[in-house]
Amino acid sequence: MLTSTKATYNTSFEFATVQCSNDSTKQQEHHLEYDYSDILKNAIREQRSNILDILLIDRTTSTAKTTKNIIWANEHYIDYDKKNYVATAQIKPEYVTGKMRQLIMPRALKSREQQKERTKSKAEVFTPTWIIKKQNDALEQDYLNDNLETYIRRKWLEITCGEAPYMATRYDMATGEMIAIAERVGFVDRKLKRINADIDDKAEWQRLVEEAYKASYGFEWNGDSLLLARENLLYTYQDYYFAKWQQQPTNGLLKEIAEIISYNVFQMDGLKYIIPLSEKKEKLPQTSFSFSDDEPTQEQWLIQAGKRVKIMNWDKKKMEFFDKGTK
Repeated sequence: MLTSTKATYNTSFEFATVQCSNDSTKQQEHHLEYDYSDILKNAIREQRSNILDILLIDRTTSTAKTTKNIIWANEHYIDYDKKNYVATAQIKPEYVTGKMRQLIMPRALKSREQQKERTKSKAEVFTPTWIIKKQNDALEQDYLNDNLETYIRRKWLEITCGEAPYMATRYDMATGEMIAIAERVGFVDRKLKRINADIDDKAEWQRLVEEAYKASYGFEWNGDSLLLARENLLYTYQDYYFAKWQQQPTNGLLKEIAEIISYNVFQMDGLKYIIPLSEKKEKLPQTSFSFSDDEPTQEQWLIQAGKRVKIMNWDKKKMEFFDKGTK
């Protein structure tokens, strides 16, 4: 059941923010008759390792000297390795390639047990495509008369994005079935459709597509879902490129888009605007006692603030705190 859709303001950017929660509904058991690669081609993970490296970067925790990756932020895979798959461990390429290439898969391809566990532990549910369309349609009404440049530069944010269906609806979240380009309803999809329809110069097409990606944001807690979201957005670029030019984009072009995605689709605790699990709490030794059983002692904690998330302000070409201007 749809509970809310609204436009809000955040940091120094104006965002059309997609917010949705829905009651989990019972789904019928189904058998997937298509290959996993139809949803998530493993070409990036297996054949384009330099691009996978980019898609795993955490821009907040990385520095000019040291590159750090997004973290798992859950322990759904800890049985494979209690060191490398712990919640606070960084996701490295070797953990999701080779024999582990199908470890991270879309929710639609997970078992019913896995889906239920994710819903219970992290309230992970996915919205039907028809609801995504209705919400994005409603938000888009105010922008339909924009000229192309204005339209693609409008900043949109998908909160708790999961696999980022509000940004790019490559496949149905419930069934896993691929969605034809003409029927995709994400806000990145909408921008790329207009560019494909209006622009026939390849250099101008690429410039506008990059601007569209720079104006499209999303955040997610779970590292595995975040990687899927980033991959989906990169494949979305590839899909529209091929639809327009009838050829595949070069590795250099894919890297350009992957760079933008790695800045704009980021890992964050949406309640505290920090890197998940970066806040540290330590229980202080008890230094006082109560004189009666009716007067319980109060626990005291030493709290070390978590690392505030930064995102790229492409207009200023600088990183800024996501929560800038909210305190």
